[in-house]
Amino acid sequence: MKKQLKLIYCRCIHIVIAFVFLFASCKKDNQLNTNTWTAYKADPSASSYSPLDQINASNVAQLENVWTFHADDVPDGEEPAASSQANPIIIDGILYANSRNQTVYAINAKTGEQIWEFKALEEGEPTAASRGVTYWAEGNDKRILYSAGTSLMAINAETGELIPSFGKNGKVNLNVGVRDDPEKISVTLTTPGSIFKDLVIIGSRLPDFYGAPPGYVRAYNVKTGELAWTFHTIPHPGEPGYETWPPDAYKYAGGVNCWAGMSIDTERGTVYLALGSPSYDFYGADRIGANLYGNCVLALDAATGNYKWHFQTVHHDIWDYDLPAPPTLVTLQKDGKKVDAVAQTTKQGFVFILDRATGDPIYPVEERKVPASNLPGEVAYETQPFPLKPEPFVRQFMTEDDLNHYSEADHDSILKTFRSVRYEGLFTPPDLKGTISLPATRGGANWGGSAYDPDTDYLYIRGNNLPEIQTIVDADEHFKAQNNTRFELGRVTYEKHCVACHGLDKQGMMDDVPSLVDLKDRFSENETLQKIRQGGGKMPGYKGVITEQEERGLIAFLYDMKDATIDAPQITEGEEKPTRYMNITPYRTWSDPSGNPALKTPWNTLNALNLSTGEYEWQIPVGNDAKLQKEGGPDTGLLARSGPMVTAGGLVFISGAADKKLWAFDKKTGEMLWEQELPAANNANVCSYFLEGKQYIALSVGGTEENPSGSIMAFALPQ
Repeated sequence: MKKQLKLIYCRCIHIVIAFVFLFASCKKDNQLNTNTWTAYKADPSASSYSPLDQINASNVAQLENVWTFHADDVPDGEEPAASSQANPIIIDGILYANSRNQTVYAINAKTGEQIWEFKALEEGEPTAASRGVTYWAEGNDKRILYSAGTSLMAINAETGELIPSFGKNGKVNLNVGVRDDPEKISVTLTTPGSIFKDLVIIGSRLPDFYGAPPGYVRAYNVKTGELAWTFHTIPHPGEPGYETWPPDAYKYAGGVNCWAGMSIDTERGTVYLALGSPSYDFYGADRIGANLYGNCVLALDAATGNYKWHFQTVHHDIWDYDLPAPPTLVTLQKDGKKVDAVAQTTKQGFVFILDRATGDPIYPVEERKVPASNLPGEVAYETQPFPLKPEPFVRQFMTEDDLNHYSEADHDSILKTFRSVRYEGLFTPPDLKGTISLPATRGGANWGGSAYDPDTDYLYIRGNNLPEIQTIVDADEHFKAQNNTRFELGRVTYEKHCVACHGLDKQGMMDDVPSLVDLKDRFSENETLQKIRQGGGKMPGYKGVITEQEERGLIAFLYDMKDATIDAPQITEGEEKPTRYMNITPYRTWSDPSGNPALKTPWNTLNALNLSTGEYEWQIPVGNDAKLQKEGGPDTGLLARSGPMVTAGGLVFISGAADKKLWAFDKKTGEMLWEQELPAANNANVCSYFLEGKQYIALSVGGTEENPSGSIMAFALPQ
């Protein structure tokens, strides 16, 4: 009997061992044959998760650069492409990505060798921020969907040629079908569209100013380019949400666009959109009300565009707190049950976790009374939503004790400012005396979004802690021309629309905002005019926002044509013109006179949120300014917009700060396990893929003097 039992036991052991080997073999085969990064941010769920584990905590320190692809599309005389925001996708061993100058490349994902390139723009057309491409296939019909300028294009994924049966000769004009005259607007894409069956669903990028068009969400047939459906993000009469605007707002209000991207639950057939603010961002006297669907997580039927539910994260936004990243589809444990949810990170540092089917908050959210506005005509919304859990992942309040003290003079200066402006914490309205905004226009969270780990139910989020001073002026009074010349009109137009980023001295004020000094030596007047109209880099297009007279004035000012003397437009006596208040200092970190951030560190953090408990497992600074770091103290953290990637190998990869680093952190503890200095600034999300037995980590990198067009770098373990 004992002998029989021993024999049965041995046979069971052999079966178990065989099963283990079979499972391992299947897993390996799956890694060999499965495409694991097929869309922007990995998959339709916008998870930024890689199921690969060949690279893990035990060996990540051995990672090395195995190939680098150099783009070659920056014209002679242009400055290097400061950064590329493209998140590559990988299909069947081919890596597809776009360059900073919007050339699409197909690259051998094993060797880094170019297969084909497609120049999406005609020579002289302006480039804009672009975060990647979209892939669709049916049998042998394989397509790359990409947007450049105001066109959506279908490109043959095998040849790199336009598919003429799509739209008109391979292109669809995105200006058509958005309420306003298509000849007078500029509608572009920043984030690539998402695929649902035979549809590509897209948002839009618009100027954040008075006169902007509405940000309708649209779906096009992937094969023909025909418009399949449109959702009015500023509701028309009879549509849900119409009552949250003035009656005629649908005729003139703009914005409420999905510039940051979306996610799709393919089983439910639902697309989840992150919508932006109504325009103008900092003054809403012409749009009194809650302003649905501004700042909403919006769920639509992906096949028809029909409304399912919404959740508004900011009512009547006057802080530029647009939703900056795609909603991430997650699953968490709540009350002993698995719950499918949507996790939405925000600029103000909240994470709203909503039931995927209904939009109801998983954790309680309460409406709290917030300060009233003092601006004439403005009616700030009385309450705003505050989730009770999770807590904010960035700072939302500061006191005098939080001000930096690099020198007595610097500290005295920022202390004087702190005491002179209006500040009542989060949601302090813009004010003529100035207002502190914390978090500010660059977040909190930004477009890189979050990464979701299904193995642990952790959500990884990058957050910025950098306040801004809002400076509100009456635009017509503040930007008043001193004489009637074209040059003077151009000067005030420049100060009104361009100074916030390019600076009074035209030197450029932020990362990836180029200097305009000596512009005439680098670009023709026509090329600059096209950039003004269509946008370029981070700048949206101003076509339809400024007049033709103002365009000509800008050219005169930028090209130092002081003798230009055509008449500037004059306001007719007695003509009523609505007051337009502007924030003339957005997107600028509040700094002391020496240029040091006014707020104490950390200025940027990586946060691991346990979705099932609503608590943070760890929070660490990311990036470092060695000159401002306290001796022996923690890293300072550095402003960055790109997001994390998490892997089954126990790692979180992230990059994007000014110190040009790529890092790998232990996803359970936050311990830094590996760092790599990059040749240039990186401002893109990382991706990972598996090919012929090897896992790769890849990302887009900005240009250098030697390679001005930028590059894509791939890392792997040594042979």
